[in-house]
Amino acid sequence: MIKPSRKVDGFIKKAKQWQEEYERLRSILLSFEELEEEIKWMHPCYTLEGKNIVLMHGFKDYCALLFHKGALLKDPKGILIQQTENVQAARQIRFTNPQEIIEMKEILKAYIQEAIEVEKAGLTVELKKTEEYPMPEELQHKFDDMPELKTAFEALTPGRQRAYILFISKAKQSKTRESRVEKYVQHILDGKGMNDE
Repeated sequence: MIKPSRKVDGFIKKAKQWQEEYERLRSILLSFEELEEEIKWMHPCYTLEGKNIVLMHGFKDYCALLFHKGALLKDPKGILIQQTENVQAARQIRFTNPQEIIEMKEILKAYIQEAIEVEKAGLTVELKKTEEYPMPEELQHKFDDMPELKTAFEALTPGRQRAYILFISKAKQSKTRESRVEKYVQHILDGKGMNDE
């Protein structure tokens, strides 16, 4: 059994909901001797030689195991969920009560074991490149008007570029897309991502 982390003890103790579910999921995860238990992104994360395998996290309506390379798992039970259409690699298994975890214990162990094997094999998810996302016309027009904005945009990390492209593209009306572009012009010029202060 792997060494439990005191930080994870604290995380579970402080959790306002899903405490019993976390305890049950944790006991399954701790049975994998190769994994290390730590806190990452403020949640319990289980790693193999520094590589993220699975994360436990909770939301209002469910708690979940998030498999970092879930897109590569076979998913014979059809239980892996893609959080949003833009999530490329990670997949979740969601729970709304402890009984589901009790009933799925062996299935969960098999999925965790497969996730470990995927990591050991060095498999990676082929991520869609930023260039493969269609550039919103409204953003392109702004680039044409302000070449310095295009330069600043291209200097952003690919993840930040994607976030802007997807956020702007999601608006159904051109007028809304334009206002979204306007809202973030200064942010982009300052070299910031959408959520950066």
